[in-house]
Amino acid sequence: MYAMPDKTTFRQIVWPFAIAETIVWAAMYYSFPALLLEWERDLGWSKTELAGAFTSALIVSAMLAPVMGRLIDRGYGRYTFMGCMLLGAALLCVLSQVTEIWQFYAVWIGLGVAMSGALYEACFAIITRSFGADAKRAITLVTLVAGLAGTVSFPSAHALVEMMGWRFTVIVFAAAMVFIAGPLIWLGCRAADRMAEGRAHVPSPKARHAMRVLKTVTFWTLALAFAMLATHHAMIVTHILPMFDERGIPKEAAVLAASMLGPMQVAGRLAMMAAERHVSTMVIATGCFVAVGGASAALFGTAAIPSLIVLFVLLQGAGNGVVSIVRPVLVATLLSRRDFGVVSGMTAVAFMAGSAFGPTIGSLIWEAGGYDLVIQLAIAIPLVGLLLLLTAAHFSSPVSDEDPE
Repeated sequence: MYAMPDKTTFRQIVWPFAIAETIVWAAMYYSFPALLLEWERDLGWSKTELAGAFTSALIVSAMLAPVMGRLIDRGYGRYTFMGCMLLGAALLCVLSQVTEIWQFYAVWIGLGVAMSGALYEACFAIITRSFGADAKRAITLVTLVAGLAGTVSFPSAHALVEMMGWRFTVIVFAAAMVFIAGPLIWLGCRAADRMAEGRAHVPSPKARHAMRVLKTVTFWTLALAFAMLATHHAMIVTHILPMFDERGIPKEAAVLAASMLGPMQVAGRLAMMAAERHVSTMVIATGCFVAVGGASAALFGTAAIPSLIVLFVLLQGAGNGVVSIVRPVLVATLLSRRDFGVVSGMTAVAFMAGSAFGPTIGSLIWEAGGYDLVIQLAIAIPLVGLLLLLTAAHFSSPVSDEDPE
């Protein structure tokens, strides 16, 4: 049995992680869409070339996610989380000096390594290891705060670029990671390690025991369902400013709309907290797929009715905000809680691969038929994901937490 954490311990873990994740996401992930147009104008490389670097970073992150999860299951969460954050900050400083496309790619590939151990996957694995069955509330609160990462990144990047250029901007982001996120990660991990001591759910002695989930239909359909959402969100968010620009939306309004995705993520999570007593996690997850599909339909309609941008922001933000909570909960519920770090890492491979290819898919389709064609694809992707999610629920049969003989 897991003892409920006292309020002091809860605060010592959740609030430091929440603030740290906000900064890390803003600096390492959202900095790319926030600065995409600036790089295109200043460096002279195409959107497809630039997006390829981000795709490379996310592929590396996906490949390393199970490794990072296994390290966390083994009790090395503090060093994994902290080390990857510091690596990311160092590489952002290097990014400020690039002048060649190969340098840009090399830095982002390195940032992919950093992302694998510093974004939500690692953070949630540490929380789940410490809180066990009570992790949902902690994860929810972390994502409530960290949902504002885009709101931090887009306007701050815009303001800093206007004042001192993009090179100085990424250095500021790196400094925020080291001097604000760093101490918070260290303190939160120390408290999490203390809480994890003596927990009943220790990792399987052999990784192959956790790998049993690979034989289930639920694993593959659940992983692919959320990969659809990841592809959709990465495609939309990475190209959001160019999309708005093509549709004639003024730059200031476009930056405001992109910045409001974060508050809408928070709003969606608050709505989920209010509704979760009355509906199941699966019903809430279904609503996520419907919401983001509706968001793309609203975005398509902004060409004729610009005010639909409000509905787009509301549905896109709220739908994707809730995904951050329901995904780890469904992984633990439908698959395995004992080896959550490595199992979550394996499902994250598909999710992060979707995030990785989304920007490049968007660029290639834009070259073929403009952003109208990109948005039409974005309407269809969540529908495919919803079918996969329902299939996962139908075949669900959680792998036993007991080791096989």
